[in-house]
Amino acid sequence: MRESLILGKSKTFALRMIRLYEYLQKEKKEFVISKQILRLGLSIGANAKEASLAQSKAAFIAKMNISIIKSARESLKKETKSRQTHQ
Repeated sequence: MRESLILGKSKTFALRMIRLYEYLQKEKKEFVISKQILRLGLSIGANAKEASLAQSKAAFIAKMNISIIKSARESLKKETKSRQTHQ
């Protein structure tokens, strides 16, 4: 049951991030950050889906923790790269 709640919320989040991406691209002409937002919004759902296929609650928690760490690491890399580009 928990996985269904997480998958539902991650899907809703992904759809909101897609709308935000489209708004930033069309209305604000923001292309760099909007792409990062889109990747982030979609990766959460993909990670949640992968974790939902775990065979136990412990494995589910472990997979979710790994995806959180990966997401944080990726965001830090992108932020560092963006700062280097703008210097």
